[in-house]
This record gives sequence, structure tokens and C-alpha cells, in this order.
Amino acid sequence: MLPLLMTVPGAPDHPLRVAIIGSGPAAFYAAEHLLKAADRTVEVEMIDRLPTPYGLVRGGVAPDHQKIKSVIAIYEKIAAHPRFRFFGNVEFGRDLTRADLTRHVHAVIYATGAQTDRALGIPGEDLVGSHSATEFVAWYNGHPDFRDRRFDLTVERVAVIGVGNVAIDVARILCLLPDELRTTDMADYAIEALSVSRVREVSILGRRGPVQAAFTTVEVKELGELPGADVIVRADEIALDPASAEELAAARAATKAKVEILEGFAKRAPAGKPRRLHIRFLVSPVEIVGDEKGRVAALRVAKNRLVKDAAGALVAEPRLATDLDRGTGETETLPVGMVFRSVGYRGVPLDGVPFDAKRGLIPNAKGRVLDPAAGEPIAGQYASGWIKRGPSGVIGNNRADSVETVNALLEDAAAGRLPEPAEPAAAAFAALMAARRPECVTFADWRRLDAIEVERGKPLGRPRNKLTSVAEMLAALDPTRTP
Repeated sequence: MLPLLMTVPGAPDHPLRVAIIGSGPAAFYAAEHLLKAADRTVEVEMIDRLPTPYGLVRGGVAPDHQKIKSVIAIYEKIAAHPRFRFFGNVEFGRDLTRADLTRHVHAVIYATGAQTDRALGIPGEDLVGSHSATEFVAWYNGHPDFRDRRFDLTVERVAVIGVGNVAIDVARILCLLPDELRTTDMADYAIEALSVSRVREVSILGRRGPVQAAFTTVEVKELGELPGADVIVRADEIALDPASAEELAAARAATKAKVEILEGFAKRAPAGKPRRLHIRFLVSPVEIVGDEKGRVAALRVAKNRLVKDAAGALVAEPRLATDLDRGTGETETLPVGMVFRSVGYRGVPLDGVPFDAKRGLIPNAKGRVLDPAAGEPIAGQYASGWIKRGPSGVIGNNRADSVETVNALLEDAAAGRLPEPAEPAAAAFAALMAARRPECVTFADWRRLDAIEVERGKPLGRPRNKLTSVAEMLAALDPTRTP
């Protein structure tokens, strides 16, 4: 039970003040629900490390999927609320501490997502040419932290480990033709590099079968429509064992449609397109093999079978090289020059905030951050999105997740369980930001950057031409500044 603390905030002359760390979908949906709270006046301060809002909608959604980014229109309406303020280019833990927030707001919602990736845990993972899908996606989307990464696109064969939507995105981007790349909002440097790519064969590798694949029907269907790549699926790898057939019979229509699409791919004859895109199942990576220069030269995979675990779920065996005696015992070596792992995201710790290192998230109960020692909620501390529940679901799933967190916060506010800040005035927080981070970026500033990017894209026939470094963004806002 949370302790009773101070008076109940939410009156016009005593607004409930909430800071949200992060500006992705979970953050904006939390802000929306807070600002719509009935009979309660709420002020929201949204803080992001980058000058640009929207999180993975800007930096993670594939550049050839512009329709998905239309959700930004909803976030713009939320940001237009008079009691909403955005402070970009402000880093929590460096420019702003948890103690600072405690002094200025009643509650904090951490909505920082899952910013890093899971490792495979196999030999050779650190070889040159072995990358996470996370860094590749951020690179081609123009994320300032990743714009200087280098990927050897002179290699002819690439393996993408994983069968989620991110893995599909990586494979598809590698297969786009130059003219397709030039119609997107992909970073200029990425368009230039990918336009001269020598990659001719891409293999997507899944540990389990087609029924268990995490990608969506829309994503896999799109692969079959690529002008520049033949999709190749092995009939023997999508043949269903009895347990998978039983699982499919009880599955949703979308899962059945995915399997039907893959079965259709398996019946296709290659049309002689410039690239080949293989979708493989029942194979696990066991070793990334290097050459004499320490670069990726091949990927060794074990061929799997599906078995039921103690809970009745279908799992693949073997999972590691040491488990070969438990699986089919067969291995295959794929000659590849680059490997991308796409086997899940992980959250990263925030300064002064509890963190479950094993699960890669903030420990919480329905969004209330828990004290690891006591197992009790910490007054005024909340989490939402992937840092709350783990990296699962699509953009829309964050709405219900954020509503749950905000409902907990409002319940605590109504019960008087939130601490009263020493300096609750909005002007005091603005003054702190101006002193700590003179180059903080407001939402009005972002709208100017947005307009600049869109204008830069018009003569090129593109939705926008992104600014990809913080220095460029600040220089665009202040022409007297040198980037």
C-alpha cells in the first residue's frame, strides 16, 4: 500500500504536474490520457534526449512505410494542448536528475522504450561484419547516434537472424532498388550506400516454423511484391509437424494467412530478379565463422526440430552449439559476409531508477515502479511502454499500456499518495531547463525543423530530407551557429 503523503493536486490553481521521460508512442499516449483527465487539471512536461520527438516512429519505422508514420498527426494534436510542453535535446541523468524532477513535479513516467538489442551468445558474434539489426535500422533512418556506423555493402551474401517485423524490414531494405530508395525519407548517406550495394542474396533465419514466426501478414506479403528480389522458401522447412498443424488449426486467421503466403512462395519459380531473398525456418545459428582478417566469412546453423516444453509450448532444439545432440544433429554452413541479429530488444537502466537487468525493464506493478528491496511502489514513479512490459506489440499496443499506467497515477493522485514538489510552478521548471540546457528544443522548434526537412525533400520528390545530426538541427534553428 502506498503511503498517504500530501494534498490532492489537480485544481486549476494547483495542477497535477507530470514529467514524461521519452517521446515515443507510449509517452504521447500517456500525455493524451493525462490531459483528458476528467475534473482534474494536469500539466505535462515531456523530455527527450534528442531534439526530435516520436521515438521509433521516426527512428525505427521503415522509411518505405510512410503510412505507418501517419500516426504522428495524433501526437501533434496532443502536443498542441496548452498544458503540454516538450523539452528536446535534454538528457535525463545528465542535464536533469530524478531529484530535480521530484522538486518540480508530482509524478514521473518513464517511457524510454527498449534501446538496445539482445545478444545471440554464440562464438564469432564480435567479428567485423556482425551487427545488430537495431544499429542498422537506426543508421538508415538517420538517428544521430548511428549516422557514422559503417556496414560493408560490398559483400554479396547477408544473413538476418530472426523472423520478426524488424528482421523483415532489414531484409527488405537490403533488397530495394535504387529508385525505390530515393522515394523514401531514408538518410541521404544510407541511400547513397545502399544504391551501390553489391548484396545479391539475403537469408532470413528462424529457429522455429512458419506457424510460430513473429512477422505480420502484411510484412511477409510485401516481400513477395519486391521488384528487385525473388523470394525463395523451402517446402520441407514449412511442412508442418503434427503439433504445428494442431497449433495452426486453433490459430487466428492472420496466422493461417501467413502460412498460406509462405506456401505460395514455396511454389514459385525464381523470375530472375537481381536479388534472392531466402526465408528459412527450423535453423539456429551456432557459430559465426571468421576469416584470417577477423571478418565474417560464414554462418554455421543447426537444423532444428520442434518439441513441446514443460508448459506445452513448441520450442526449437537445439538452441546452442552444445545442444546438437538434442536436435537433428545436422548442421549447415552458409557463406555470408555480414550477419544481422534481430532476436529482440532490451531496455537500458536509467540513472537512479530501479532496473531488472535480467528482464531488461523497470520493475513495476501496473505501471507503478517498484522498490526492488521492499517490493512496494515508489511514490510518484511510473513506467509505460516497452521499458514497462518488455519489447512486444506494435505502435497501437502502447495506448492501452499507457492508459493503465496513467489510471494508476490518477488513482494515486486522488488518494493523496503523490509527493508534493517544492517548486511546482511551470515557470520554475522552464527556468531550470534554460539554465541546465540552454540549447533545449521546444515543440515549436521541432515544428520548424519538421518544416525544414519537408521543404528539403520536395525538390527530390521525397516526403522529407532528414537532418541527421544534433549539430545540423541546432544550426538549422540558429543560422548563426556553425554545425
